[in-house]
Amino acid sequence: MATPSKAAAKQEAAITFVEALRQALDEELARDERVFILGEDVGVYGGAFKVTEGLQEKYGEARVIDTPISEIAIVGAACGAALMGLRPVAEFQFMDFISCAFDLITNYAAKLRYRNGYSCPIVMRGPCGGNVHGGPFHSQNPEAYFMNVPGLKIVEPSTAYDAKGLLKAAIRDEDPVIFLEHKYLYRLPRVKAEIPAEDYTVPIGKAAVRREGKDLSIITYGAMCYVALDAAEHLAKDGIEAEVVDLRTLLPLDDEAIINTVAKTSKVILLHEATRTGGIAGEIAARLTESAFEYLDGPIVRVTAPDTPVPYAPPLEEEFLPQVSDVERAARQLVEY
Repeated sequence: MATPSKAAAKQEAAITFVEALRQALDEELARDERVFILGEDVGVYGGAFKVTEGLQEKYGEARVIDTPISEIAIVGAACGAALMGLRPVAEFQFMDFISCAFDLITNYAAKLRYRNGYSCPIVMRGPCGGNVHGGPFHSQNPEAYFMNVPGLKIVEPSTAYDAKGLLKAAIRDEDPVIFLEHKYLYRLPRVKAEIPAEDYTVPIGKAAVRREGKDLSIITYGAMCYVALDAAEHLAKDGIEAEVVDLRTLLPLDDEAIINTVAKTSKVILLHEATRTGGIAGEIAARLTESAFEYLDGPIVRVTAPDTPVPYAPPLEEEFLPQVSDVERAARQLVEY
């Protein structure tokens, strides 16, 4: 059995989001011979964003497999391998194209345990999100498509520490996991984190409070965590203390954390980069109305992208994406309500 690389064996002062993901894959390939990676350009090229760089050279072509450009074939092969006792990690070059494998994910992988008791331990990971001028086919946030599918888990980390710990947890999970990696975070300096030398995981299904506050809550995930944190910092200069909650896992949602923060502050902004109609904010709002209505001292406010495809032109994309100023404006109005 192979051993983790030197980079994974020692403690790093601070590593990028991409490096954290690579460490997780490296360590899991070494730890469990059933783990393998498959996807477009994951081998010789090292992945479109270099997440799998060097892993085929280290573990061989049988465990880091370059595939044809066919997302349905990638997921189909992963499902078959999982049923034969392996633990595949399937990479989508861009998460936009997960729709090509929608039927296999929703009608096969997600339902296997319910239908016949078989687990389907596959991880489907890849880059999502905008702010990189990728246009409408390479910048989408597809999480809401899958929120209505029992049997799936959906994860979207916002820090390098969580990226590594959650990916390792996803690989070890017995159910299919959609693992979303916001591409804007891949090499963003502020996302770097110190990574322990010892093995660790981050539990799936648990949110994290990124900033404590008392006046209102901002519930968000992925790259929008940093928009929320910047807005909270600006608001604090005027004496408004916003609490920022990073969901980390989108399915299942951490209802306890969501209700606790609203019980604490009584006002809430739901922030996500995905478009508004049918977005996760709507589901959270419904849950708060059902379970935390008595705590609310103001309307539940959504700050999201509008219901349009992601624009390609940089000025239009900036207008499309929720900005710090949008969150600040919504927060000031909510505090004054």
